[in-house]
Amino acid sequence: MPLPQSGDEPEAWLALDLIPGLGGENTRKLLAEFGSPARALQQSSTRLRAVIGDKLATAVAAGPPAEKLKASLEWLKSESNHLLTLADEDYPRALLEITDPPPILYLKGRRELLNRPAIAIVGSRNATPVGLQNAQAFAQNLSLAGLTVISGMALGIDAAAHHGGLAGAGSSIAVVGTGLDLVYPARNKALAQELAVNGLILSEFSLGTPALAQNFPRRNRLISGLSRGVLVVEAALASGSLITARLAGEQGREVFAIPGSIHSPFSKGCHQLIKQGAKLVDDANDILVELQWSGAAPKREQRDDSEPEDAFLTAMGYDPVSIDHLVERASMSADQVGARLTELEISGAIAALPGGKYQRLGS
Repeated sequence: MPLPQSGDEPEAWLALDLIPGLGGENTRKLLAEFGSPARALQQSSTRLRAVIGDKLATAVAAGPPAEKLKASLEWLKSESNHLLTLADEDYPRALLEITDPPPILYLKGRRELLNRPAIAIVGSRNATPVGLQNAQAFAQNLSLAGLTVISGMALGIDAAAHHGGLAGAGSSIAVVGTGLDLVYPARNKALAQELAVNGLILSEFSLGTPALAQNFPRRNRLISGLSRGVLVVEAALASGSLITARLAGEQGREVFAIPGSIHSPFSKGCHQLIKQGAKLVDDANDILVELQWSGAAPKREQRDDSEPEDAFLTAMGYDPVSIDHLVERASMSADQVGARLTELEISGAIAALPGGKYQRLGS
């Protein structure tokens, strides 16, 4: 599709985007036929009908809801808010490679991040402590190496990835499935505020769009499309992260997965991806090598093997374990095990899990 001419007023782009039911595909048809949103909006119903059919032609002729257009133009007055269109020179080249690039993107934050090399990190909302630790550590190391981290805005792996990305020079981009005047979930409000200042939040959905279930799988194609590769940290077999991984493969992006315990349902999705050809990684540098990236992530600290490992931690292993099992493995009383677990949890060496189990963190 030839790109629209630059220089169109934001109002024309917004007006076309706010036509009820039009959508990206039909917007691109109009742009291909008439060259710009302003010209498309000036066409007669007869000419519009020939391109997008009767119903949508009537909707375009009627124009957008006036209040929505007014609110969107008011939103654009903020210095941190931007509109990015197919006609703009800095429209992400990576998105022009996918089959259905959105004609318009709403942005909040650092617009320049969109054309930097990026890696997507996705995974479970109900992540384990180990999964959260891995997501943040991988994201921070990849960001320190110069890659921008991209994820959704969900609790769990998404949020941990953003915290890691914001800690490095590459920063972080959140792709959301709502309008940018909303924060979903609300518990990520502080994270959204930090991303709006030091990172970027983007959406293809107009202001006021609520958290509709059908919008999130659609959003996933942008997460993968903007990236050179997708890392899945933790995912159950029914996880939406597997949709992102599938889309990445279809878009010609690399797919990476972190393996986990064979007993954990949160590892089964990653193991399935590895069986299907995803690259198994246990260090951020594994990803950088595959991407032929010249930067390097910090080396992971290795334990000095000359120092004996804590016998209690050895008894714990790395899978979730109950107090009863630890009593047996460590040959200690329940009181002794409880006291030791409290000490290790305070030090950050282990984490308490639902169901009265505990899991060792890190290596």
